[in-house]
Amino acid sequence: MSALDYDLFVIGAGSGGVRAARMAAGFGARVAVAEDRYMGGTCVNVGCVPKKLYVYASEYGKAFEDARGFGWDSQRPAFDWATLRDNKKTEIGRLNAIYERLLDGADVDVIDGRARIVEANTVAVGDRRFTARKILIATGGWPYIPEFPGREHAITSNEIFDLEEFPERLVVVGGGYIAVEFAGIFNGLGSRVTQLYRGPLFLRGFDPDVRAHAAREIANTGVDLRFEVNVESISRESTGLRLTLTDGSTLEADCVLYATGRKAHLQDLGLENVSVELTESGHIAVEEHYSTSEPDIFALGDVTGGMELTPVALEEGMAFARRQFGDMDQPVSYEYIPTAVFSQPNIGTVGYTEDEAHARFGHLRIYKSTFKPMKHTISGREERSFMKLIVDDASDRVVGAHMVGPDAGEIMQGFAVAMRAGATKAMFDATVGIHPTAAEEFVTMREVWNAD
Repeated sequence: MSALDYDLFVIGAGSGGVRAARMAAGFGARVAVAEDRYMGGTCVNVGCVPKKLYVYASEYGKAFEDARGFGWDSQRPAFDWATLRDNKKTEIGRLNAIYERLLDGADVDVIDGRARIVEANTVAVGDRRFTARKILIATGGWPYIPEFPGREHAITSNEIFDLEEFPERLVVVGGGYIAVEFAGIFNGLGSRVTQLYRGPLFLRGFDPDVRAHAAREIANTGVDLRFEVNVESISRESTGLRLTLTDGSTLEADCVLYATGRKAHLQDLGLENVSVELTESGHIAVEEHYSTSEPDIFALGDVTGGMELTPVALEEGMAFARRQFGDMDQPVSYEYIPTAVFSQPNIGTVGYTEDEAHARFGHLRIYKSTFKPMKHTISGREERSFMKLIVDDASDRVVGAHMVGPDAGEIMQGFAVAMRAGATKAMFDATVGIHPTAAEEFVTMREVWNAD
């Protein structure tokens, strides 16, 4: 063991990799991290952080208009894309430096470059080779664009943040988190946005009521939603990009964002040199404790195809380090993990969808509420919030909570704690609400909408 350079060599300095490296070093391990692109991974650089900043920016346009109902003689001013883009770059640079300092403070060696696995305990970064008792792959996911004529004219979420020119006409292709969020962002900033999705309704995997309500509200904001349609080809014309669609229609756009999925980022990783197996989806196959089919190689986070959420990668990084270097077995519980879609309006959810709950628990009680947010009774904005509770009838436990409306992500975090603790509907009912808030609706819903 002493002949090896490191106890742990981490490939990828994203959320999971950095957390695993820092914790392992805290347990006394000799650790190195190799990163070839940017510190902090997708979340910090081209994911959650810049996306949320852009969401904030896009909401100002509506706020200027809302203010008039409250007595402010406000007009919507001009928007300057370059200011937002460049201020975002400054903030991301600050965060990159923080990640560097965190690793340096933990005595983790940071190696610039793409690490390639040479054999089970050896990696190469450029011309240098390093040996390690354990190797952890945490390279995350990477957006991809399917093959079709003109795909070279489309961009992904990696490029959308830093466009040189603001797109007056934007087409977003896809129906997941990223597509829905960017459609709302650029609609709020002033683009004419069309969102295309090949299925009958976007946000597959979310509760059906949430999907339907979100579609109505997002369409009301001005996003042109077109379902059951796809792109056949894209060509560049003198007036911009021309899209030919599967329904025979055409669209013109200044920019086409493809947000149709992400794949495991395994390019040039050297997996062909070891016996690491992949899943049918092209992700690294892992067992319960993130071990692969190669005994000394592990993997966690988005590269394994699990729940592609930053907090999940962080938890996995901690669980890995504790088990491998801290003699503590504290596995991650993947039940009742809350999540949010920063669409406009927001979506927040924790627990089971109605269909999942039926399959797991059987008989349910369903509670629903739809109402206009208090703010918009004066702002004049036509927007309605939606809330839903799913209760296991046998135990009275709340097993699903879903919301579409302002601050849904903030609101659902607290309810996630209660649900992890096993809160029942009776406990919700006995809890005094904070008035006047939207959140109090979750503890005042009394009438069963449906029981089955």
